[in-house]
Amino acid sequence: MAGPDIGSGILAEGLPVAVIGAGPCGLAAAAALEQAAIPAVVFDRGCLVSSIADYPVYMTFFSTAEKIAIADIPFTIAHDKPTRRDALAYYRRVVEHLALDVHQYEPVERVWAKRGEFVVHSRPRGGDVVETRCRAVVIATGYFGSPNALGVPGEDLPHVTHFYREGHEAFQREAIVVGGGNSAAEAALDLWRHGARVTLVHFGPGFDKNIKPWVLPDLQNRIKDGSIAVRWNTRVTAIESGRVHLEGADGPGILPAQHVYLMTGFTPSSQLLTSLGVEVDAASGVPAHDPATMETNVGSVFIAGVLASGYDANKVFIENGRGHGTLIATRLREGWAGKA
Repeated sequence: MAGPDIGSGILAEGLPVAVIGAGPCGLAAAAALEQAAIPAVVFDRGCLVSSIADYPVYMTFFSTAEKIAIADIPFTIAHDKPTRRDALAYYRRVVEHLALDVHQYEPVERVWAKRGEFVVHSRPRGGDVVETRCRAVVIATGYFGSPNALGVPGEDLPHVTHFYREGHEAFQREAIVVGGGNSAAEAALDLWRHGARVTLVHFGPGFDKNIKPWVLPDLQNRIKDGSIAVRWNTRVTAIESGRVHLEGADGPGILPAQHVYLMTGFTPSSQLLTSLGVEVDAASGVPAHDPATMETNVGSVFIAGVLASGYDANKVFIENGRGHGTLIATRLREGWAGKA
């Protein structure tokens, strides 16, 4: 179902814009809207910037602080690169400073167009459905709610996770890390530093190309000296309590595993977009949109952040997705000015 065209819905005038996703790019969009005198309400199924909250506890950003700052609010730190803790404190400060209306732990279940406006159905944790009328919708849900599943038996066992926080829990225990990218590399090193017995399993013949340049030599040295074991060209075929089943070039095998970390990446969820009639390219995963305004093929429905990159998460980061909100605010402001 197509949404209302900007400026055509008399009922929508004065209503807020719903921003779905309280990550950095969603907050940047809400801030840009508010600074353009367009009220915004932000929904998130988790906490503020939950994707960053789910990062490893001791993670340091590759970007400098000024490149992940939003809303022209300085991100001041005493060191070169911000840590996870720095970022969490900064984005809390942004919300407080701008008095953004953020609804945490209130997932959006449904959005639909109705007589020149949109209606958002959200459900606060432990509560009843709440209806919010709005003039436009910005989808900024990011990647991290939908991890890439292996699709093997046992993937839902309690000792298996797609998120990595810290290695302390695996001290003197058998840990399997699945993946060959940056997340897998950093997890394997951190587990080893916390005293875990680590084996890295990857279906490819070597590491992916996106590993941070200061991480790869460290990991290669740990593999070379036998501190971290590795199984190249190998896939996990099943997970059981205390062990994983593998299939590799030398045939099937079994490894002990008290902790299994599936660092296999994430895929953007397009369910809300497609339910509104937004077209999503099957091959690239990129929603149909105008890069100059971030408006999709459905009028008054916008995207912000990493969703614009489809399946290639390496195209859009905070530093180049934070500007999407300004494009959206400009489009809405010009659209409503043209209506007058």
